[in-house]
Amino acid sequence: MVETLWNLPRVELRELSTVKETRTTAVLTGNRAWSSVGPLLSLPIAVQAEPLTTEIGYLNAMAASLPPQVEVVYGIGGGRAADTAKYIAWKNNLPSVLIPTALSVDGFFTALVAAREDNTVRYYTTGPAERVIVDMDVISTAPAHIRGTGIVEILSMTTGLLDWKFAAERRQNTPEERFQPWAASIAAGIAQQAYKIAADVGAGKIDALRNLLDLICVEVQLTNQLGHNRPQEGSEQYFAYAIEPKVSRTGVPYADLVGPGILVAAALHKQNIGPIRDTLISAGVRMDRLRREDILDTLAMFPAYAREHRLPYSILHETTLSVDEANKLLEATGLGK
Repeated sequence: MVETLWNLPRVELRELSTVKETRTTAVLTGNRAWSSVGPLLSLPIAVQAEPLTTEIGYLNAMAASLPPQVEVVYGIGGGRAADTAKYIAWKNNLPSVLIPTALSVDGFFTALVAAREDNTVRYYTTGPAERVIVDMDVISTAPAHIRGTGIVEILSMTTGLLDWKFAAERRQNTPEERFQPWAASIAAGIAQQAYKIAADVGAGKIDALRNLLDLICVEVQLTNQLGHNRPQEGSEQYFAYAIEPKVSRTGVPYADLVGPGILVAAALHKQNIGPIRDTLISAGVRMDRLRREDILDTLAMFPAYAREHRLPYSILHETTLSVDEANKLLEATGLGK
């Protein structure tokens, strides 16, 4: 048996105007991202496309249609562009280069792609990108509601650790995902630092955004070492997976799903909601993107949803809420108003 401890990609902090690619390139990007940074880049582009979804069938179709002359795949923009580029490159045995226009997800730095399959998220191990190129001036001038909202990846450790320990107490973790106090301690420390910088991240201060970049990289390396995401992924993420199909019509960003998920999970674990909510809002995460009826419908899906999709054990596996209890939870979190 071979166990792989994945590395981070090479991260280059540089002005995008200095990027001079010589390899024939496929570019995955959205209109907004490309209009913002495309003119700064020197890329010999063979094909350019805007990924519309990360549904696995769609990703496979895009990978199969890649022109044979392409030598490198660039993902420019947010998490969808990054995941699509990594997946297509992996399927075609090519390197990928990622250029985030906001620090909106940790997926720029992971060895995984989060694909949508059967109304949930499935991870595919693609290996990390060859490079991630970060221009801090580009990041700091991104819209406030996305530029640093990857902080939810760090703050989700608040509830992810609770779920990991919850599962351990019930002997529901697999041997590979056993609870490890040393890792939990490191993860808690990373989350604590995120609370300290959240307001400055929301304000777009470059020093804070650089700190966020460092924290995301440390979080990814920790989960790489463990070989799983349990310290950072629990019921808050499962909530986001379950509600995403209900809000796909309006295109709610990832952070605006996970942020409310953190509050829901924290309430179920009987944590003090106020400081967590204030921190998320100060970082730019929006709490008003989800309709009350969608939240209630999602809460009613558990624990059946968690079991159906064989998600790692969490408090949602033991949570059945009456309509009255669900409404009280929403009042406690301030969601769905």
